[in-house]
Amino acid sequence: MRKALQMKNPSFNPKLPKMIGITFISAIVLLWTANDLGINVGTFIEGIPSLLHLIGNMLPPDVSMLPGLIRPMIVTLEVAIWGTFISIFFSAVLAMGAAKNLFASNPIVYYVCRVILNTLRSIPDLIWALIFVAAVGLGSFPGVLALAVYSCGELGKLYSEAVENIDPGPRESIESTGVKLLTVLRWSIIPQILPETITYTLYRFESNVRHATVLGLVGAGGLGFELNTAMRLFRYNEAFMIILVIILMVTSTDFISGKLRRKII
Repeated sequence: MRKALQMKNPSFNPKLPKMIGITFISAIVLLWTANDLGINVGTFIEGIPSLLHLIGNMLPPDVSMLPGLIRPMIVTLEVAIWGTFISIFFSAVLAMGAAKNLFASNPIVYYVCRVILNTLRSIPDLIWALIFVAAVGLGSFPGVLALAVYSCGELGKLYSEAVENIDPGPRESIESTGVKLLTVLRWSIIPQILPETITYTLYRFESNVRHATVLGLVGAGGLGFELNTAMRLFRYNEAFMIILVIILMVTSTDFISGKLRRKII
């Protein structure tokens, strides 16, 4: 049937019926899930006046509280820095074990490292923060631990993929001399993955600055804690000022990271 249609019409695409079927099924799935989630444009339109009322209460931002936000802003950056710093070392070790081209002959190491990385990033950092708050109490320390654990799962996955994508030629040449794995890493693998890992690490740091703010909502300190307090007390103009500081801090971090990335790479 398909061949007959193609002979009658040379421009007939044999993949077209399959594409139409996939599109139809996707549309049904999207419509069903939208109904299940209660996604309703009319409901959103009805909520616009309430949204405008909230925005009106936020204006103008309370500039007088700006000096008091300096310390929480520093704490947020410190949490992001230490969370990223700790995760780099653990994720690098796990990434080497999770790289199939390094431990193809030892599947136990490969699968154990993979399971660990999958577990670490499967649990959101907010949940990790709640776990560590229950373990060590409120403050910035559980925020650092939460970011370190979650970032380890994220960076480990990215680092391992970078290792798997290396050119095998230089590695095979060095291994033919009979050197140990550490020497192979030093002269063959690390030089190839260094640009990618720097990019991934800087991006993770940028993300951790944002995530450190969110972790403050569960008692991990910093700007998130201040924002949560302002919202609970209905001090919306103070909350808006905190949001502006967060935006400024994230934008500045992104700008500085971009500069560092261009200089290093």
